[in-house]
Amino acid sequence: MHEGFAEISRLAAAGTPFLFIISYDKSEIVVRPLEGDSSFRVSIRKPHEVESDPKLPASCFKKDPVSFDAYKKAFDRVIEEIRAGNTYLLNLTFCTPIETGLSLERIFETADAPYKLLYKDRFVCFSPEPFIKISPNGIIGTFPMKGTIDASIPNAEEAILSNEKEMAEHVMVVDLLRNDLGIVGRDVRVKKFRYIDRIPAAGKTLLQVSSKIEARLSLNWPAKLGEILDRMLPAGSITGTPKKRTCEIINSVESHERGFFTGVFGVFDGQSVDSAVMIRFIERTENGMIYKSGGGITIDSDAVAEYQEMIDKIYLPL
Repeated sequence: MHEGFAEISRLAAAGTPFLFIISYDKSEIVVRPLEGDSSFRVSIRKPHEVESDPKLPASCFKKDPVSFDAYKKAFDRVIEEIRAGNTYLLNLTFCTPIETGLSLERIFETADAPYKLLYKDRFVCFSPEPFIKISPNGIIGTFPMKGTIDASIPNAEEAILSNEKEMAEHVMVVDLLRNDLGIVGRDVRVKKFRYIDRIPAAGKTLLQVSSKIEARLSLNWPAKLGEILDRMLPAGSITGTPKKRTCEIINSVESHERGFFTGVFGVFDGQSVDSAVMIRFIERTENGMIYKSGGGITIDSDAVAEYQEMIDKIYLPL
């Protein structure tokens, strides 16, 4: 286990507020006190809380996604693995070069999202997806998101909820997350199944399908927080099922290092935890800014539709 997880448990057991940032493969872990550290900025917004920052026009943002042919090659490899029975659901991601006159700091300040993180001048994340929340009494909840549609499509909510492929994908992720919670807790139950969140995107609104799953931890959970995170990561919603084999396939199919993208970040406030999956992610590289995005692939997936979903997720929520 990475020493960063031990540090997380130590600080939580002491009741010390801190930020944690964990990369997708758990090889890099950042743990910082919430006060007096200028290397990051973090914002976790309460439900229904509205931001008041002035918004910037979508013209500030241009994207150059991978070609459909390149996407299709990776997509077809995933379908081959599914047909071979090696995976049933795999979250396939790509890097997209973007152009924007906005700094990472300005994107952080402007983005309208419940979970936001700016780390140095390295990356910014404005995620709509919670990972886990833990209350002081030891109730742990996770909130997998699977299924996205443009809200402007006629009868969009009905279309996404009745789509058999989207239903199958969501059920698989919920089952995976139920199992993950069962590893660290007891009395696992699905509290709310397939509800709709509205997510602002540049020039449009997306409908995102989510579920809520809960379990109960022991009352001394803060002293085990690092172990809890270690055992649940990487997050099932951005890997697939079965998790171990699917992660191996991801490593062979994707042409980029995920790094912190699809990892998690969160805050322990001294009593409770709130955290997010690091999707909607912009990273500064030597060759400019890169936006990483993707989506879940199942045997019923259509390459054209999945390619469009990957592109739709490349936006600034302004």
